Amino acid sequence: MDFSSDDYFMREALKEAHKAFDDGEVPVGAVVVCQGKIIARAHNQTERLTDATAHAEMLAATAAANFLGSKYLTDCTLFVTLEPCVMCAGALHWVQLQRLVYAADDVQRGYSLVNQPLLHPRTEIVKGVRKAESKELIDRFFQRIRKG
Repeated sequence: MDFSSDDYFMREALKEAHKAFDDGEVPVGAVVVCQGKIIARAHNQTERLTDATAHAEMLAATAAANFLGSKYLTDCTLFVTLEPCVMCAGALHWVQLQRLVYAADDVQRGYSLVNQPLLHPRTEIVKGVRKAESKELIDRFFQRIRKG
C-alpha cells in the first residue's frame, strides 16, 4: 500500500466521514496533508456545535493553520469526501491551499455551480478519488433521514 497516495489519504478522509455519519451529521470528512503527513483531521459537526459553518473543510483548515502556526496552507493538500460548498471554497481561497482533492461532486451546493473561480488560482484540483464510496455514504445518510 502506498501511504503517500491520493487514494490512501482519501481513505483517511472517509474514516472521518464515517464518524460524522455515526454522529448523525452529514457524512463529510477531511484531512490536511503537508509534506506527506496528516496534520489535521475533521468531519462535519454542524449539529454537535450548533454552528452552520462547522463543515469538515473549515474545521480541518483551522486545525492545520494552528498546527503550522500560519494562516496560509500553501504547501498543503486538503482531501475531502464531498466537493466543498461556496463558503468552504472561499475559505480555501484565503488560506491559499496548494491542492484540493475531493471524492464526490456536490450537485446541489458545490462551489463549481458558481460560474466564477472561487479557489485560489494556484490551487490544483483533483476530482473523483474514491467517488463511489463517498457518494454511497452520503446517499445512505439521506435515505436514513427520509425514513426516520
